Amino acid sequence: MAHWLVKSEPSKWSWEQQVAAGPKGTHWDGVKNHTAKLHLMAMKQGEQVFFYHSNEGLEVVGIVEVVREAYNWIPGEPWVLVDFRAVKPLPKPVTLAQVKAEPKLAKMSLVTSFRLSVQPVADDEWDIVCKMGGL
Repeated sequence: MAHWLVKSEPSKWSWEQQVAAGPKGTHWDGVKNHTAKLHLMAMKQGEQVFFYHSNEGLEVVGIVEVVREAYNWIPGEPWVLVDFRAVKPLPKPVTLAQVKAEPKLAKMSLVTSFRLSVQPVADDEWDIVCKMGGL
């Protein structure tokens, strides 16, 4: 199984709102970048995803799970949605500064492709961030 990271501005969709969506979860929308769209299309049901607060906070705050794979939301449009449900918060949110300070994460997309809203996360990166976050 692959791992991923999705970004959301807490003022638009926060971790707390994701948790409040309940066990059915909710769709992830607003992606208007072709690379991010391709990442969404590659996600498989059951895969784990870091939930990252962007612009405000700049930190990985929790883990969500893919509950519905990519689907079109507007007929004729190229953009897709993926549904996520909250799994658990990180006991200690992991900041962007902490990620950048960890030499083993120097190649992580969060560092190298900071503006991309949907990113793959390598297994070793996943393990390191989880450990940093108290999991």
